[in-house]
Amino acid sequence: MPALPDFGFDYVAAFYDPLARLVYGPALRRAQQAALEAGLPRLPDGAPRLLVVGGGTGWVLGEILRRRPAARLVYLEASPRMLARSRAWLTRHWPQAAGQVEFRLGTEESLLPDEQFAGLLTFFFLDLFEPGRLRRIITRLSAARAPGGAWLLADFGPPRRWWHRLLLALMYGFFGLTTGIRARYRPPIEAELTRLGLHPTPAGQFFGGMVEASVWRAAPER
Repeated sequence: MPALPDFGFDYVAAFYDPLARLVYGPALRRAQQAALEAGLPRLPDGAPRLLVVGGGTGWVLGEILRRRPAARLVYLEASPRMLARSRAWLTRHWPQAAGQVEFRLGTEESLLPDEQFAGLLTFFFLDLFEPGRLRRIITRLSAARAPGGAWLLADFGPPRRWWHRLLLALMYGFFGLTTGIRARYRPPIEAELTRLGLHPTPAGQFFGGMVEASVWRAAPER
């Protein structure tokens, strides 16, 4: 079994979505929708292969399939309860796509050595990890990005206001107690993506600039 915080979200699976709406309203969903709207249309035509990491309770599957109905997805989730809720969501709301989604229990280490994806989707996932683990995760996921592929990101941005810092501190304290995440502050997500030669296209800011969406790609060759 993976170590915390990977499977720690089992303990909050039942109330994760209502809690997010209570604190942030529609901002977290809007950020994910903005990243999808900016990134998915630019992927190759046909049936692009997508990797969704830490997808939570599964509602985002409908947003992806509505925009790219033929997409093939690997839905990678380390929390068994979150994975079960995602599978149940697809069965209820999008049963015709059951053959297009592989639900895989595990972490980035569960990716096969030769797997390649036209798009990587990490929504409110990378903020969970302390810098050392974050670097390892981003490096492994980047190796699974096909040449020219996109990295769709929706997450909490670097705190710019006092209340951003306060709310993030409360969030890290709560999830540290309930899920075992080791991060105590927002890690340097953008710096790690930049280190790998990726460059962002902003897709929107939400909740007073605290929440951001973007699409990251390698710079075009000159």
